[in-house]
Amino acid sequence: MAKDPKPENGRPPGGASRGGSAGAGGKRPGGASRAPAGGKGRTRPPVDVVSPQRPWGMIIGAIVVVVFAVAVIGYAVVQVNEANEGRVTAADQIAGLQTFDYAAGQEHVTTPVAYEQTPPVGGPHDYEWADCTGTVYDVDIRHENAVHSMEHGATWITYDPAQVDEDGVQVLADLVDGTSGLMLSPYEGQSAPISLQSWNHQLTVDSATDERVEQYADFMTYNDEFYPEVGASCENPTFIADPLVAGDASRAAGSADVPTDAPTTPTPAAESTTPAP
Repeated sequence: MAKDPKPENGRPPGGASRGGSAGAGGKRPGGASRAPAGGKGRTRPPVDVVSPQRPWGMIIGAIVVVVFAVAVIGYAVVQVNEANEGRVTAADQIAGLQTFDYAAGQEHVTTPVAYEQTPPVGGPHDYEWADCTGTVYDVDIRHENAVHSMEHGATWITYDPAQVDEDGVQVLADLVDGTSGLMLSPYEGQSAPISLQSWNHQLTVDSATDERVEQYADFMTYNDEFYPEVGASCENPTFIADPLVAGDASRAAGSADVPTDAPTTPTPAAESTTPAP
């Protein structure tokens, strides 16, 4: 029996092309034409491109933050400028300031001292210093102890009760209270209503609201250009608990000092005065 002929080159019998193509002409069954050689295949369906939306919420939020930051910085700058307004950077900028020249190393005494200036600005002084940690006294503290505090860098503010009313005293007390290096006390009989003194310097004013009061307190207190014992303490709880007043005897134990009952004066030609406005 004869065998079925094998398709040539793997073609199915009858000359049909692989995949069901029929004969020359490349027509598929049913008359469909084969896709032309080299033609493109199917393409992806077009994609709708949506323009990205701007994040207006984030932009507005960022603008608000920037505006707020600028406002805060501006406010801080204004506050700093107001705080620095009128602040001095040199002693000669304080109008009416008087300067003296008591040298460092003044002797410690237990006896009363007749000071040249009223209130005093330097010279011999008691072994014990008056507390000057922002202390408000309601008594005329012993002057020899107050001078020792000025040797430690303190500013001693005094007022004549006969010339300064309660409101004025309160203004001074608010300035002094709790501020290290300051102390306040009445001083009867002084020539000016209010006097500020630190070692070798003094300023007198008529009103507690005079801007020079704060200028002096800010610039002169603990200014190591002007006082002898830089770094010395202002604390003396004993003096706060039991302040010595003018006319009291010293409670210091030392007794080898020289009595000082003659006026003490600055070094000659040492006093100068900055003209008052």
